[in-house]
Amino acid sequence: MSTSPAAAKAKRVWAPGPVIVGAGPSGMAAAACLKEKGIPSLILERSNCIASLWQHKTYERLRLHLPKEFCELPLMPFPSNFPTYPSKQQFIAYLEDYKNHFGLRPVFETTVVRAEFDGFWRIEYDCQWLIVATGENAVEFLPEFEGMSEFGGPILHTSSYKTGEGFCGMRVLVVGCGNSGMEVCLDLCNHNAQPSMVVRNSVHVLPQEMLGRSTFGLSMWMLKWFPTWLVDLFLLLMSRLLLGDTAQLGLTRPKVGPLELKNLTGKTPVLDVGTLNKIRAGKVKVRPGIKRMMSHSMEFVDGRIENFDAVIFATGYKSNVPSWLKETNFFSEKDGFPRKPFPHGWKGENGLYAVGFARRGLLGTSVDARSIAGEIEQQWRTRPSF
Repeated sequence: MSTSPAAAKAKRVWAPGPVIVGAGPSGMAAAACLKEKGIPSLILERSNCIASLWQHKTYERLRLHLPKEFCELPLMPFPSNFPTYPSKQQFIAYLEDYKNHFGLRPVFETTVVRAEFDGFWRIEYDCQWLIVATGENAVEFLPEFEGMSEFGGPILHTSSYKTGEGFCGMRVLVVGCGNSGMEVCLDLCNHNAQPSMVVRNSVHVLPQEMLGRSTFGLSMWMLKWFPTWLVDLFLLLMSRLLLGDTAQLGLTRPKVGPLELKNLTGKTPVLDVGTLNKIRAGKVKVRPGIKRMMSHSMEFVDGRIENFDAVIFATGYKSNVPSWLKETNFFSEKDGFPRKPFPHGWKGENGLYAVGFARRGLLGTSVDARSIAGEIEQQWRTRPSF
């Protein structure tokens, strides 16, 4: 049943504290930091659970790619008995415990279709502060190719992929060579499928650990003492020593180092968890970009044509903010990210904030959540009454 604009406005309720859009790790981190300061918040979530991406759109073998100390949310560490790299199920359990520990009560199955500022933020509720926590991964990105509608086998995004069990014996083309694409290929191999991986662009592949420490943790420690270019040089030398020349496997490296590239573009290096060995053994084949799709085959940009039974797009996600937030000074209409890079991308104008868009993982989320709560606290103490 449709509702007139006047009736919808009359139904809106004033929210005394910030309204947070999104009940993923970012939204809950912001709410917990606010609650610690005695500030109530209202979390609106379109799905029927917290962390819906983790609960509904991830494959079963997924683990955190970084050590748990770099992935914990503010004010609550992971349980000490969790492994260094918690599983998907363990991370979800941690998030549920986090929600219960701070008494967070999101309003589920509530989709924000429009938010605009008119003296106050007008959503389903009216509020002084709006925190956008829908994050970097709100909507699946699925590219279009010539002949895509003609392909006779299943086509799916990694958001629908759970396990390689149903692909046993099948020739599967995985489009994308990020962490998800690499890991899906590994999982397919482990279930006796025959995966090929499309690699269109250059990519940095690093070992998950080096010198007995996580590559990420070692990098963060080194950056305290050395410039980025020198840390990048160390990472590339160690990667060459431990992984060999990835270009011989069809994985050419960018000219810019992995950390510098992350800072410039937000593109995360791939942490190898065993896929390179499968490529070397011929279990995973590397292919160039797709030129066109046919009923049961692909033509690649190098002219090669091969048959495939299924296609899995490991092409990531995108922000959906431009579809509902009627504001373009803080968020870019082009990609739905804050225009200012980390660490300045958390604060907009008129009480608008962003958390989970830093392209710095959960570590960046924690930094932004604390910053937002700290600033709102100052305004909360001197707020007018309504």
